[in-house]
Order: sequence, then C-alpha cells, then structure tokens
Amino acid sequence: MVLNTLVRAGSAGLSIGELGARSGVTGSTLTHHMKILAQAGLVRQEKRGRAIICAAGAYEEIRALSEFLLSECCADVGKSDGGRAHG
Repeated sequence: MVLNTLVRAGSAGLSIGELGARSGVTGSTLTHHMKILAQAGLVRQEKRGRAIICAAGAYEEIRALSEFLLSECCADVGKSDGGRAHG
C-alpha cells in the first residue's frame, strides 16, 4: 500500500505525514516499510527543511517487479492439494 501510494503521488512525492495519512500505514510500521523499500532501491527519501519527502523513484524496476508478480500469480494453486483451491 505504501509503494502504491507513492507511485500514485508521482515524482513530487509526499511528506511522511501525508504518506501515512493516504496509505493508512503510520509510525514504526511506516518507517519499517520505507526502510525496506529504500534498501531495495524502489523509493527515495529527501529532507526538505523539516520535512522528509518520500517518492517512488525506480519506475522501471517497479514495472518489472509488477510484471514478475503478475506472471507468477496463482502458479502454485492446486499443485500440492490435487487441484483443490483454498480460500
């Protein structure tokens, strides 16, 4: 949800507060997600005055990740249970 919110915001990004409000993820959980996304190179953070602005920055990598996830979607459904899907 955090990455989706940043992609929707575009290259201008969002402050941490606005990102939390729009995504519904706040506090230490948001900090944790941002750390992982930044380490993966999918988002960037920039200090502007007293605010920290976050933005998705690797749109090509995000596209490739999305394509991979979609190509793998449901690939294992029915493999180990004789074809019965669980929901």
